[in-house]
Amino acid sequence: MADNGNLLAEQRRALILDEVRRRGGVRVNELTRQLNVSDMTIRRDLDALARSGVIEKVHGGAVMVEEARTHEPGFEAKSVLELSAKEQIAQAAAELVTPGSAIALSGGTTTYALAQHLTEIEQLTVVTNSVRVADVFDRAQRTTGAPAATVVLTGGVRTPSDALVGPIADRAIRSLHFDLLFLGTHGLSPEAGLTTPNLAEAETNRNFIASARRVIAVADHTKWGIVGLSTFAALAEVDTWVTDSGLPAEAASVAREHVRELVLAQEGRAG
Repeated sequence: MADNGNLLAEQRRALILDEVRRRGGVRVNELTRQLNVSDMTIRRDLDALARSGVIEKVHGGAVMVEEARTHEPGFEAKSVLELSAKEQIAQAAAELVTPGSAIALSGGTTTYALAQHLTEIEQLTVVTNSVRVADVFDRAQRTTGAPAATVVLTGGVRTPSDALVGPIADRAIRSLHFDLLFLGTHGLSPEAGLTTPNLAEAETNRNFIASARRVIAVADHTKWGIVGLSTFAALAEVDTWVTDSGLPAEAASVAREHVRELVLAQEGRAG
């Protein structure tokens, strides 16, 4: 871990989370030395990560959440993580969209970031099961005069991440066809593929995939190696994975063996 007292809180928390994942646990006194910050700063970072549901605080430090495969953090908790990476991914993913396209966006904080880059593209038809994504387009049209996209919000039961899932959502999605699908995910791995802790959300995502001509996963590098309860796609079903340049070289090499195309947001397209 880098020894740098000038890191932004977001960067520092990402490093801490990587260290917890690598070692299974960390101690406060170790982190203060490695990151050259105060004990109070580290404890605030651990509090923020614990609130997001990705670690569990213990006496003197933190460990991985044992229930991570079945725990689904809420939208607000996830929205504070990896902000820079999500913005980079959103910018790169938006370049794949052309005016007049019919696109689908699943729920998630990365697809939410992407939606904010799509409001200026003309004549889009947007199908989403995300209440937050639908709100982005509605707000842009009302407050900034952005081009009016046709937005179809599926019905369904609302999850902690503000996605609508279940039979109503599934029925609506199965009747439609999309040029592009942008998928968020809880985790990706070579063995388990794309996963989520929510069984109903997994089924809804499967229906999205079946209705799309091209499937694009949008997920930052910290999602690599994370396995949720339910698989909704194999990596081979992903046409393009847009991620950030924080993805380790070894992971990028493995990913290229499975997905058809890997896009590293700061480096452009990678074959």
